[in-house]
Amino acid sequence: MNNINLFTPVKLGNYPLPNRIVMAPMTRLRAINNIPNSLMATYYAQRATAGLIVTECTMVSPLSVGYLNCPGIYTEEQMDGWRLVTDAVHAEGGRIFLQLWHSGRVSHPSLLGGELPVAPSAIAGIGSLHSSIGKVSLETPRALATEEITAIVEEFRQAAKNALEVGFDGVELHGAFGYLIDQFLQDGSNQRSDKYGGSIENRSRFLLEVVDAVASIWGENRVGIKLSPSNTFYGMQDSNPQATFSYIINALNSFDLAYLHLMEANEVDLANRDVMKNLTPYFRQIFQGTLITNGGYDRSTGDQILSSNNADLVSFGKLFIANPDLPKRLEINAPLNQIDPKTMYANDSQGYTDYPSL
Repeated sequence: MNNINLFTPVKLGNYPLPNRIVMAPMTRLRAINNIPNSLMATYYAQRATAGLIVTECTMVSPLSVGYLNCPGIYTEEQMDGWRLVTDAVHAEGGRIFLQLWHSGRVSHPSLLGGELPVAPSAIAGIGSLHSSIGKVSLETPRALATEEITAIVEEFRQAAKNALEVGFDGVELHGAFGYLIDQFLQDGSNQRSDKYGGSIENRSRFLLEVVDAVASIWGENRVGIKLSPSNTFYGMQDSNPQATFSYIINALNSFDLAYLHLMEANEVDLANRDVMKNLTPYFRQIFQGTLITNGGYDRSTGDQILSSNNADLVSFGKLFIANPDLPKRLEINAPLNQIDPKTMYANDSQGYTDYPSL
């Protein structure tokens, strides 16, 4: 055990952070017509006392749309909107990474101008989405041709370049929760027979090409990646997640990443499925860089995982929604505001920027 806790300063890449509290990426659906705005700038600036903010998932191209009113980073208008956000967070002394995202099969033709979603294989995810025509079930996606994959890697590269241009401090790749990168990694969704499918090495190829492309823009210690080896969102599964993700995380050691952001199994999966438990201590033995853990932590359990040296930072999701000044509240053990679940995905300031600070 050591004396490190949530309030011990830490260096993340070249950035000195005042604490080890990360605001996790959370979809909030306030980017009307996929364009970031001043309301979002207020929301993120309110939470700038986090050691690091990671934005909500942000689309790298028009065909990566997964939800209504999610932001993108592929048009000038979207870039102008994100400039409002980075300027506001930096004015408050904060640091902010943009999460780059492609939804893959977790989409619907009504969100894509009539086109089918794309994926590694023509295997439908499980679940439904809200679209402009109401609630829709996930349809069978179109399997990407081998030569199309290079173009998607380039979309990530260009999105990373746009993020750099509008003033972000780094980027996080969304490799979790059943979206496109995750779809390539796991054999329940990737049944290709080309160089992007079959062996774990081949299934990892897309991710590693994207990391390489994005790092070519940012320099490697300003690129993070989020993975969720035990998550079953949208019907995700792998025949041997321990072997798959051990290989992937070891392969990531060849990059000088800013961090690996690891999602612990959620309560529903732990209760109902045979999924890997205690991921953070397990993969800590494999990953040689900075590790951020996420999984329902509070002040006590956050301090515990840091003092046991099983993680370097702790990310908080829902607690940050209702508590813009979460680091201060945790530090002085102040009472926490409770979330109003009805306003989590509304499209105005209610339940977004109106939660009180101390």
